[in-house]
Amino acid sequence: MAGDELVAFRERWKQELTRKKEAQRLVGASSSSCDVPGQSGQRDLKNSYFEDSNCFNKASGSSKPDEHGGTEKGGEGQKAASESEDQPEYVSLARSLLDGRTSPLLDRIQEERTRRKRQYQSMTQACSTSLQQLQPQRKAKKEEELVDQLIQDLNDVNDIPFFDVELPYELALNIFQYLNRTELGRCAQVSRAWRVLAEDGVLWFKMCTREGYHQDASMSDSPCWKSTLRDCRNSAKTLRSNWKNRVGFISQLQFELGKVLCDVSSCDNFVLAGYTSGDVRLWDTLHWDSTASYLKMNCLSANTEPRPHVSHVQVSSTVAAAAYEDGCVDIWSTETGGQPIHHYQSTVKIQALALSCDSPVLASAGGSDVRLDWADDQGYWRTLCQAHLPKAVESLVLAPGRRRQCPLVALAAGETVYLLDPREDEPRPLHSVYGHPVTCLDASDSDVAFGVKRAGWAMHDGGNKIHVYSLETGKPVVCVGSSPGDFTCINVRDSPPHLLVCGNKDRRCAVLFAHTSLALPLWPQLTQSAIKDK
Repeated sequence: MAGDELVAFRERWKQELTRKKEAQRLVGASSSSCDVPGQSGQRDLKNSYFEDSNCFNKASGSSKPDEHGGTEKGGEGQKAASESEDQPEYVSLARSLLDGRTSPLLDRIQEERTRRKRQYQSMTQACSTSLQQLQPQRKAKKEEELVDQLIQDLNDVNDIPFFDVELPYELALNIFQYLNRTELGRCAQVSRAWRVLAEDGVLWFKMCTREGYHQDASMSDSPCWKSTLRDCRNSAKTLRSNWKNRVGFISQLQFELGKVLCDVSSCDNFVLAGYTSGDVRLWDTLHWDSTASYLKMNCLSANTEPRPHVSHVQVSSTVAAAAYEDGCVDIWSTETGGQPIHHYQSTVKIQALALSCDSPVLASAGGSDVRLDWADDQGYWRTLCQAHLPKAVESLVLAPGRRRQCPLVALAAGETVYLLDPREDEPRPLHSVYGHPVTCLDASDSDVAFGVKRAGWAMHDGGNKIHVYSLETGKPVVCVGSSPGDFTCINVRDSPPHLLVCGNKDRRCAVLFAHTSLALPLWPQLTQSAIKDK
């Protein structure tokens, strides 16, 4: 297709040149007829162009090699080339097309393509070099852009809270109840909506009761449970610090001058005291400015002259109890005070009295008789069981933490320790060694611990011991201690797990590690460390 167009272009160009020659001839003829004297000069000028063109054609076509390897008329070709340089560019272009040579436009196009290709390669190489140099900068810039995007996303959280869009308030509150104080504080800093959730009163009320504060309170008792929990924790922290640093002050709970205090008991914020005059007084330590509650005794003891002394008192968070020397036992409510809500009479003097700290259950022992009373859901007191032991009961304790279960009573009578379960017919003996009397007794929700006095040959086997038995199985758990003095007191109820505190007659107080595998080896070291601390 390109060859046909080139041939057609040549033909049109030849025709145009032929028309020009004819026009020049006509012009020359007319000029010769008008000006005869200058006719020869005009012909010379007219034929000079064609002569030059013939010379150019001869020069372009005379490049044939001879037999000797040279070119014919080389001088003439050089002369024609020098002459063609002075002619216009379109004339040389036309002559090359008329002679059948390749169009110079193709060469120019090829040169232009080569030039542009080289320029593109140079630009590409320069860009790749600059990209390699800028790659670390772009990486750092990209990291900065990611950080900015993260900050922007965090800022957007304030505008679109998660739980306002995705979850109902109650479900979000249910999720937040599994967080502790620190985590709730962090969530409160996320957004306004999360702060409302993290400071909800229900969450802090549950957390307050879970940590042991205000167990019997209701949701409406405090306007801000978060502040209440903070105040409770600050008070407990101050109390521990003052206890360790021996800092405090003494408050006198004095009833009347000249009266002798017989027994005293305390639980939570209540203090109960009994006097030789037969009077019983109850104080609430949370309200020091209020006067002591006056607890009236039963009519039988009140009409007796002289009035019997108070032998034992016990108080819990709900009820208070007192035993008199004439065998009467009175029970009052800590909320109302005044007249007793329950009263019973024993034929002998009450030797031991125990009141459960978490439920309205009262155990009393007079001689070898044991009685267990408790209040039902309607508040009516009744006798749960009675038992008779071979020997007189010296001490008894109620196992704590049995609100929904049947109460258990641990009793010490001579050398034997019994466990009284109302579901059984008779008290079950746990420990009994002839000649080794029980000197102290205490119980926790799972174990019962008591001190045993050893005499004779048994003193060479480590001295006096403390035995720990399981309330569930009735089997011995561990035997600890090695003291020459009698153990006079023991506390396992308020001690941390696997620990108990005891004291003996040689004026030593020891903290024992009551564990089956580690108790015996650690007893000497713990005793020595406790002696040094004291």
